[in-house]
Amino acid sequence: MRIARLLAGLCLLASSAIQHPALAQAPKGATPATIQANDKLRNYLNFSDQQDFEDARRGFIADLPSPVIKGASGNVVIDLSQYDFLKSTSTTPPTVNPSLWRQSQILANHGLFKVVDGIYQVRNIDLANITFIRGKTGWVVVDVLTSSETAKAAYDLISEKVERLPITGVIFTHSHVDHFAGIRGIVDEKDVRSGKIPVVAPDGFMEEAVSENVFAGNVMSRRASYMYGNLLPKDPRGNVGGGLGLTTAAGSITLFEPSKIIKKTGETLTIDGVDVVFQMAPGTEAPAEMMFYFPQFKAI
Repeated sequence: MRIARLLAGLCLLASSAIQHPALAQAPKGATPATIQANDKLRNYLNFSDQQDFEDARRGFIADLPSPVIKGASGNVVIDLSQYDFLKSTSTTPPTVNPSLWRQSQILANHGLFKVVDGIYQVRNIDLANITFIRGKTGWVVVDVLTSSETAKAAYDLISEKVERLPITGVIFTHSHVDHFAGIRGIVDEKDVRSGKIPVVAPDGFMEEAVSENVFAGNVMSRRASYMYGNLLPKDPRGNVGGGLGLTTAAGSITLFEPSKIIKKTGETLTIDGVDVVFQMAPGTEAPAEMMFYFPQFKAI
């Protein structure tokens, strides 16, 4: 419980950071060396291939009703409209690597998507994506984003556009904060403790989540700010996205202990009528991680 309270009070550095004086300086244009390096890459790769853009748009259902998600106190958790410049500028700016610009443009496709019958995702409203799988009586959720606010926004969106159902299970793929910290936005811990809603995680999950986000929480928050450049202005001379997702939410980070730990490859569970076959993947992207296969949906 002490760990849960510590995590509940932990906020990303971005939500309260004081702007560094250097950031007040006007950003410079691309140097000749930068232009030359970017041109070399542009001529090397086939940027005329639009298949990735088509794949990213496939299955689109609806976007959020507002690009701005706010917390209970009115604080801005995420403002997706800051990245609208990615949609309005077709040519790569000289200050941005062409591959990074292409990646950011693809990630600018945010909202609710259908993957296959019974599986939906809300993408790019946070650093990670959240997946909803239609169970017998409700939604089995895979990964719950960085904050309670973004997780709730995703749940509200699928409830409105697809089907209003209770959450009947949660699976954490791994121990990074953007995949578990929104849990309290969609699940009440009492329902987990009573056995009503299973929360499933890989072996070593709590140890890694706590060591990374409580014991090293301040360091990891600062590292994230350096890594994603989230204090930079959102434009072609500053921040053009987070690379693996559009950007990181700066909302309420929460956690409580999962009710089921997966320890070996081949282990199976049935969650609300959905069969799941697990494969352990520790030490890959995260120290505690797993993958899984859904036979009914032929999806991994």
